[in-house]
Amino acid sequence: MKIVSFFSGAGGLDLGFQKAGFDIIWANEYDKEIWETYEKNHPKTILDKRSIVNIPADEVPECDGIIGGPPCQSWSEAGAARGIKDKRGQLFYDFIRILEAKQPKFFLAENVSGMLINKHSEALEGIKELFRNTGIGYNLSFQMLNASDYNVPQDRKRVFFIGIRKDLNFKFEFPNIKFPKLTLENAISDLKEGVLPAKEYNKTNGSDCTITNHEYMIGSFSSMFMSRNRVRSWDEQSFTIQAGGRHAPIHPQAPKMKFIEQNIRVFVPGKEHLYRRLSVRECARIQTFPDDFTFHYTNVPAGYKMIGNAVPVNLAKFLAENIKAQLTANVSKQEKSEIKEVEKISVAV
Repeated sequence: MKIVSFFSGAGGLDLGFQKAGFDIIWANEYDKEIWETYEKNHPKTILDKRSIVNIPADEVPECDGIIGGPPCQSWSEAGAARGIKDKRGQLFYDFIRILEAKQPKFFLAENVSGMLINKHSEALEGIKELFRNTGIGYNLSFQMLNASDYNVPQDRKRVFFIGIRKDLNFKFEFPNIKFPKLTLENAISDLKEGVLPAKEYNKTNGSDCTITNHEYMIGSFSSMFMSRNRVRSWDEQSFTIQAGGRHAPIHPQAPKMKFIEQNIRVFVPGKEHLYRRLSVRECARIQTFPDDFTFHYTNVPAGYKMIGNAVPVNLAKFLAENIKAQLTANVSKQEKSEIKEVEKISVAV
């Protein structure tokens, strides 16, 4: 089945669908810092580099499914949470515009859990109605998932909209399956050696890295960062990998940060040398990107941004496999029903 991808980023969602047997024929990403990474890791996919607002629907290839994660900053609980009032939040409408024109069998849209806070309830209901009523219309399923339940070593809650075109006569069912928790030990314990601090001004070490992208951002930690413990132990799952190196979790070699008073913590005195940010490669592992997936950048923070904005590959693969299985099963039922109807008519004649 052929897939078109929007807001593709580095392509975590795309890679998950590819691993599930889908063909990613075309993708769209506007951020030029990401283009090299996407193209070199997805060489068979055509990458359109325009903003989605400038893409006529008739220039998007015909496809069986449309997937994407419209920008999430405007819905974030941690930010201004402007939602649909923000231009980035309004990009949801362009996603729907393309969906309405192409009418694929299904779509998947991913966004942050902040969409569910009360102040966005009216806008959210409006978006859900648009999904349901666009063109022929889609039977909409909507659920918040924690990636930690799906072979991802990280607490990461995200909202997924999955729509099945109404003429296919079924609704996607989110499987009630949860896998054993993977830990930081499972994910990155073999990366204890060979890590490098970024060069001055957080420039990349490039080919000096003996393990690709195994370098970490240097620089001070903000008061906001120091207000909470940012260390998870080896036997725990990672905090959410965010789209910025300044907010990257601390490596589990360090002890938990010491509480001083409300909103103030410090690194354990005498152990300061153990407190480094997770490397770009470690964050990629936690997001379940394979080691042969190389991130291309000049500035190390750009690596963290690409990885933090991605859908974890294993979660994407799990959802893609279930979409494929349910489409196949239900289309088969529909075909059998049509054959029976033809047989009835033949007998009657």
